[in-house]
Amino acid sequence: MDSRDIALVRANFRTVSYSAHSRGKLTNAFYGQLFGRDPALRQLFPPAMDVTRHRFILALQFILDSLDTPGAAEEFLEQLARDHRKYGVDAKHYRSAADALLIALRAHTGEALWTDPLDTAWTRFTDLIANSMIAGAEADDLPAHWEATVVGQHQLLDDLALVRLRADAPIPYESGQYLPIRIPQTPNMWRYLSPAIPANDGGELEFHVRKVRGGWVSPSIVNDTKPGDRWLIGAPLGGLHVDYECGRNVLMIGSGTGIAPLRAQVMEMARRGVNPQVHLFLGGVYPRDLYDLENMWRLSLINPWLSVIPVAEHQNNPWWHPEPPPETPPGMHRRLTGSIGHIVTSFGSWAEHQVQLAGSPEMVYTTTQTLIAAGVPEERISHDPLW
Repeated sequence: MDSRDIALVRANFRTVSYSAHSRGKLTNAFYGQLFGRDPALRQLFPPAMDVTRHRFILALQFILDSLDTPGAAEEFLEQLARDHRKYGVDAKHYRSAADALLIALRAHTGEALWTDPLDTAWTRFTDLIANSMIAGAEADDLPAHWEATVVGQHQLLDDLALVRLRADAPIPYESGQYLPIRIPQTPNMWRYLSPAIPANDGGELEFHVRKVRGGWVSPSIVNDTKPGDRWLIGAPLGGLHVDYECGRNVLMIGSGTGIAPLRAQVMEMARRGVNPQVHLFLGGVYPRDLYDLENMWRLSLINPWLSVIPVAEHQNNPWWHPEPPPETPPGMHRRLTGSIGHIVTSFGSWAEHQVQLAGSPEMVYTTTQTLIAAGVPEERISHDPLW
């Protein structure tokens, strides 16, 4: 696609997705076309499609935003196709999906505004989607999923659980990646969790899960998971990692259970002989969210390249969560209070560091903007897709 094509599809997408109502009409048209072409595909989707429709729009926007970076859209789409293998989707389905998207866009835009140049631009875009996803699906030699058994579930807080599993075979994920999971309590619903420990030959996994109000899956994990439950684990995704070749030190900023992919990387680094300096800011809304502070502090004591700084947005826990805040271990930097992005930038310039963010979409977005405003180049800031 050339710059004219990119400008056309971006402008048209802004027009057809400017409101929740228009986005709903577009996704309804797309899935209507898709399931009309192949009714059997409907069985691969959850009964409630709200999350699926929302992620579809976010994925389209992410792809459109990536078109200026050579290879970025193709890389994302190939990874997306590898992820979709867990649903039982075949490579042939991607051509149907691309055609359904083109028809939905044409119908939603209206014949009067659907010009020949716009048709050409969107055709090239949907061809990019189909071809990249077919290539990704056909090139993947990993299993579509693994099975794992829950061996332990521990309530760290009333709304947060640590779940340990043992997979039937080792899962070859890299520390910093995330895994699709499906639990028996909510069949046909996949969610994404980051392992909090590195991969190992025993297939052992550890996830930190916070109960999301109104969520479909996380309340079942926190409230109902028990030893012996069998989970399905999809192929690893994501690209958070430390670049050892660039020669730059590392800034890691994690909030709540978002510390999991950072924690796994730091544990992996502890096995190495030489590492860059890592500044790890552990954050949360309340002091209670710093649930793993003691473990990270102990790790820093035996690894001089690691420094850990605790941050909470509020000084005290709310009255409805009366747990005492975790005590700051002797010798550790005192707990700081405020917005984690502003606290991090108050320490000075991080422009020469490689930066990783992990946490809620709101935290990642606002912290990214704060870092950029403080002089950190955007290309040095890494985080998983915000959905």
